[in-house]
Amino acid sequence: MGRLGVLTAVAAIAVLCSSAFAATPQELVRQSDCMSCHGMVHKQIGPGFAQIAERYRGDAEAPARLAGKIRNGSVGAWGRVIMPRHPKLSDADALLLARWVLSQPAP
Repeated sequence: MGRLGVLTAVAAIAVLCSSAFAATPQELVRQSDCMSCHGMVHKQIGPGFAQIAERYRGDAEAPARLAGKIRNGSVGAWGRVIMPRHPKLSDADALLLARWVLSQPAP
């Protein structure tokens, strides 16, 4: 196997390993600033995760829409408070967070 083949194999292994160690939603929340504005149940600056889940319960399009708000920011959905952008989160991580928020039990 030539040098290019070895590099390709190493790159493929790195991709497989990185997906095996993907962050959990709880790790993403800890690593980000989510808890600065959101409580688990009740409003702090923004709504609590349980409040968000309750509002969007049964809405099949909610995960993708909320993932977009996490990445791109939002204002007006919960009053005049601004949800800041989080562009460093990947689309996949934003969707993972959105699904986790939507899975929270009713307040």
